[in-house]
Amino acid sequence: MSRHPRNAVVDLEQARLAGRRLGADIDVAAKLVPYEAQRWHLGDTPHPTLQLDDVSAIPFLADIAGVEEYQHRGRLRAGDGDLYVTVTPAVAGYEAYCHDTLRLGAPEHLVADPVGPPIAVARACTKGPTLARLVERASASGGMTIHPYMGIEEVWELAAVLSVDSHSPIRVLAPPPPVTWIANDKSLFDELVERVLGREALVETRISRDVAGIENDLRTLSQRHERVGLKRTRCASAMGNGVFASRDLRTARDARQMVEAFLRRTEWPEGEEVLTVAWLDTDLSPSTQLWIPPRGFGDPRLDGIYEQILKGEEKVFVGSRPSTLPDALNQKLGSDALLVGAALQELGYVGRCSFDHLVTGDPNGAFEVWFTECNGRWGGTSAPMSLLDRLLDHPRPAYRAQDVVYPELVGARLTDLLQLLGDLVFRTEMGRGRFILYNLGPLEQHGKFDVISIGTDQDDAERGVLEILPKRLGL
Repeated sequence: MSRHPRNAVVDLEQARLAGRRLGADIDVAAKLVPYEAQRWHLGDTPHPTLQLDDVSAIPFLADIAGVEEYQHRGRLRAGDGDLYVTVTPAVAGYEAYCHDTLRLGAPEHLVADPVGPPIAVARACTKGPTLARLVERASASGGMTIHPYMGIEEVWELAAVLSVDSHSPIRVLAPPPPVTWIANDKSLFDELVERVLGREALVETRISRDVAGIENDLRTLSQRHERVGLKRTRCASAMGNGVFASRDLRTARDARQMVEAFLRRTEWPEGEEVLTVAWLDTDLSPSTQLWIPPRGFGDPRLDGIYEQILKGEEKVFVGSRPSTLPDALNQKLGSDALLVGAALQELGYVGRCSFDHLVTGDPNGAFEVWFTECNGRWGGTSAPMSLLDRLLDHPRPAYRAQDVVYPELVGARLTDLLQLLGDLVFRTEMGRGRFILYNLGPLEQHGKFDVISIGTDQDDAERGVLEILPKRLGL
């Protein structure tokens, strides 16, 4: 697929109108006023850029092995003159690999003292030597742009602190929190999709805020679908999902036990919305990747359509590959994504965004496309996609990107992997090689890292991950 797939000719005006109407109904304009001074606009980006991967606003990530090391993914976006901040130190050899092998420039890396949990990177930037250095750099450069993983409140608070202390303009390349949570809250996002595309673009969904209501929703949908799911509204990677076979929900007692166990596992705060959804029987869960400029500076851009690699009944995300789906299906996915992206843009969304979909029916014939959620942030598909765009001077090749876990590699180091992979390591200067390694922080403790496998075609890219990689690592 090309670096930036041609956007289908889509009339976005009705979608923009739907976005404006939702914004008026929830008074989003008033909610954005406190963030106006730090909002990013094309043409006013001062350098340096601070890359900041803070995932602390997403619940239940503690169950993901090594998640406290994911903050080093910010290095993949950083280049000469930039900064990136982490709370945990980089693994030995990581900076040399990024600089010498991948040719990603020489940004300044600051390791901040933790303020709370290690994933709370933005808060850690507001204290001590890290804050002092950020203020110094912003003052010397006449400003700074913060490009975060996600536009959470703590990032915008950091921008305000830096602006005051440095007497310089600080901009945030992300949506302000009120818009961030329209995108990342499953209930609010469903409302937006319904206004843009109609209820038929969503799986059957019921929403309740109390235990009795959730139990009733679960039993009601179980009478119409073979499987049903419960979803917390602000979780990622399926960590807030539960899936149930309808045959196991024969009585009110069955429903009560399952609901109570789900709410207990997900540490549900009483009164928060829970979605009960029809859990469709399909293995096709593509994602659409968008870049959304500020309103008035161009339309949303479709950067790619991907097939997600999912694991288990809850469909936990582990990786992605460029879409090999039929053209008609890709066109439908792309046009729907651009419409919803235009509505988000009207609400004030800026930056990286992706949508998850389901496809039922015959992909080569009569099919249906459903929206399931929005990832209003960087993620496991957009990070490798954008990294390839940075490394290559030609359209993206066939590839597969995913995390891999090999218990046999617990205790291993990056230098061990590079030595074992040898000439299969991709080197930007030569434009050759098969494997690009990243997210290497969890390697030593968990035997886990992320890899991009480049192939001559998609089958070859798949073979790289499934056969060649473990063989070269001696597994």
